[in-house]
Amino acid sequence: MKDEDDHALSRAQSRSLRRIYNGRSVPILADGKTFLTYKDARHYLLSLPREARDAAYAEMRNQGGIDQPDAEPEETTASPKSFP
Repeated sequence: MKDEDDHALSRAQSRSLRRIYNGRSVPILADGKTFLTYKDARHYLLSLPREARDAAYAEMRNQGGIDQPDAEPEETTASPKSFP
């Protein structure tokens, strides 16, 4: 199963790529190649080894205007407000 996981994009990565490429009219450049559609980008990413895939994915995210990596939301440590 690990081998299968190594060749797949995570759900968050897939959703992020869909947002990046939805309605795009200007291609994104990653690893010297241009990508205009989700399908092309996904196919290319799946053909790469894990480390190269992560680097190309990060490059696509940055150019697509999504600069924060996929991460869980941080918990806030603010104290609750008291109401009168």
